[in-house]
Amino acid sequence: MARLLTRKRLIIALLVLAFALFLGWRFVRPMNIFVVTDNFALPVSTAQIPEPLKTLSAQECATCHQEIFDEWSTTIHSQAWTDPYYQVDLAFDGSQQICLNCHIPLDRQQENLVLGFRDQDRSDPILKPNPDFDSDLQKEGVTCTACHLREGKILGTYGGDDSLHPIRKLNSGNEICVGCHVVSGDQWDTFFRFPPCGTVAEITKGKGQSGEMTRAEVAQLGCVECHMPVVTRPIADGGQVRATRRHLWRGGHDPEMVKNGLEIDVKETAPPASGKRKFTLNITNTGAAHYLPTGTPDRHLVVSMRVLDGAGNVLEEETNTLKRTIMWRPFIIDLWDTRLPRGERRTYDIEFSTNGNHPPAILEAEVRYFLVDEKRRLRIGYDNKEATNYPVFKRRVNLTIPNDEKG
Repeated sequence: MARLLTRKRLIIALLVLAFALFLGWRFVRPMNIFVVTDNFALPVSTAQIPEPLKTLSAQECATCHQEIFDEWSTTIHSQAWTDPYYQVDLAFDGSQQICLNCHIPLDRQQENLVLGFRDQDRSDPILKPNPDFDSDLQKEGVTCTACHLREGKILGTYGGDDSLHPIRKLNSGNEICVGCHVVSGDQWDTFFRFPPCGTVAEITKGKGQSGEMTRAEVAQLGCVECHMPVVTRPIADGGQVRATRRHLWRGGHDPEMVKNGLEIDVKETAPPASGKRKFTLNITNTGAAHYLPTGTPDRHLVVSMRVLDGAGNVLEEETNTLKRTIMWRPFIIDLWDTRLPRGERRTYDIEFSTNGNHPPAILEAEVRYFLVDEKRRLRIGYDNKEATNYPVFKRRVNLTIPNDEKG
């Protein structure tokens, strides 16, 4: 009996040790945040360069498409590789190869060639030095041909035999967007379903869709319709004037774009009791098909309301954060998500007393957009030179003016 008990204890101890070692491995292993599917496994091949192109640089495209080049030059796409936050973040997370396939999508933008993978989930690539590596092209990030070059042809919404280079006509410009902005997270040890930049997943969830997207669904995503406004002009200098799109892709780095996606108001509502006042802030996602904010989980909105007395002292304060919260280790699990889905409204209240020696004088309401989580910034050692947050709404209400005098 004693021998049997000892054996059971030994088995339990071994199981506990094995589980502890497994959890320890989960804390130190490289972070695989999404499934590497076929469309993400390898960079875009540049084996075939269409005539008359000699290089794949945006500078060469500018010889015929100057206005489009000028727009692209102002965008985060053009800084996808050189952005200082991305570089620090990439190094902190071990410079994983898979991240490059969206930030520098062309094979000759990458220093190494991917020969294959050592594991089934394609998180451990077999690499060798790339003889065609172009460091200048790398600096262009998501350059023109990163989106428009496939199998020796230029993708475009217009095409014809009179084009200077071969064109493969797109049914919808959104076909290009899904190349990077739809990724998967569906595997046994990755329990979150909205990967960091998988904004398409947020759009399709809002539409009640799931599974593989059809061509019609891709055309209805609305990516280019929102982020690439229509403009009437020649696509190429001296060409036919027609409806085309600006190459701007404004998003979280553009305060006006974020403001256009939100409807925010502050109103005084019925007092909860005698000697009390109450104000309500409503914030609604009226302009984005995806969640607001979207992109990396670092991005978030902070809604704050403060009541001040005449001397500027804070009497009451309410702060709420609209953010996606994820546990990254030992497993990736979506804990909660307070961001705004399409069409959704959130309401936040502040109540305060009108009695006392220091009567309330001012109500300040503000909504700020944060590109970077401050704790993350400090952890990775990012020394930012520019502001990492900005206001998208500010309102100051004078509480000393009687209600019947307010305009």
